[in-house]
Amino acid sequence: MSVISFKCPNCDGELIFDPASGAYKCEYCGSKFTQEELDAMKPAEEQEKPAGSMDGSQAPENTDGTQEEKKTEEEAVIYTCPSCGAQIVTDATTAATFCYYCHNPVVLSGRLSGNYMPNKVIPFAIDRKEAEKRFMEYVGRKKFVPKAFFNKKQIDKLSGVYFPFWIYDTRMNGNLSAEATRVRVWRSGDEEYTETKFYEVERGGDVSLSNLELNALQKANKELVEGVLPYQFDKMKDFSMGYLSGFQAEKRDIEKEGVAEEARRETKDYATRLLRESVSGYDGVKVHNCGFSNGSENWNYVLLPIWTITYRANNGKMYYYSMNGQTGKVCGELPVDYKKLTLVSGIISAAVLVLGLLGGLLIW
Repeated sequence: MSVISFKCPNCDGELIFDPASGAYKCEYCGSKFTQEELDAMKPAEEQEKPAGSMDGSQAPENTDGTQEEKKTEEEAVIYTCPSCGAQIVTDATTAATFCYYCHNPVVLSGRLSGNYMPNKVIPFAIDRKEAEKRFMEYVGRKKFVPKAFFNKKQIDKLSGVYFPFWIYDTRMNGNLSAEATRVRVWRSGDEEYTETKFYEVERGGDVSLSNLELNALQKANKELVEGVLPYQFDKMKDFSMGYLSGFQAEKRDIEKEGVAEEARRETKDYATRLLRESVSGYDGVKVHNCGFSNGSENWNYVLLPIWTITYRANNGKMYYYSMNGQTGKVCGELPVDYKKLTLVSGIISAAVLVLGLLGGLLIW
């Protein structure tokens, strides 16, 4: 398994992807490099370490990651940091992380090679400073969030993570048959008349749907990753390992066969609504039959950026906050400081009671 760190050619410092500039930045000397410049350079330091190796002894490399997948999901895997030599412990799906000792970013490239190489990536467009600012603005509007959720120690846990998704495109041919009615009501003298006309309606056509996002990581919190959708896919890039430097990343453990039925059901339901909505100008429509034939399909394995933070309350419940690393869309379930809520409610109740008593005395 290759453990890669991207080195600055000027000072040998660590290069990380900078969302603000869209370039790669050295945090030591401040040099910046474009993707094209980075592609022209071989990663300055590669160290081959087999999965689970404690001492770096060589083992046959598995380029498609299948050997690793045969291990138990919970099994920890150990790598060696190419910068300081410390051991890095990860779970089976981690593809990019930080060394806990020297804090340099490392990319476990073997996790994203062969069949596990993503087709595309949407790079982070919001950097950490901006992410922290938006997080504080968001929780600042919530008056009863406990301070422990947004103190400095908690903010330091805010993580930029690339999550794996399957992106589904399809083109289908559909047909709809329905009975439609138009009703006309009029009066003549004292009599009211109703005329109902019946029509047999046929609709048919091709429907193309693009960029349906489907989570490809079993351990991902569904609300956390899906609550920040959608993304702007016109900003999608061809995958490069360099985009992961400075962030965490996860490898998929759900294959497209595991989400294909869901994808086809969602797209067919949406296409059915489109075809149904094309039958307009009637007072009533009763659909007899609507069906779509399976047409062309296209799948892309893509990494999408999310800023995320979690918080475990005293009662053991886990709360979360996540933000789309491209668009800034936010979702979350925030904890409530019930002591503060009770205190404020008590003060308001007491104030209302006092005002009521004063009002009663004045009336008396």
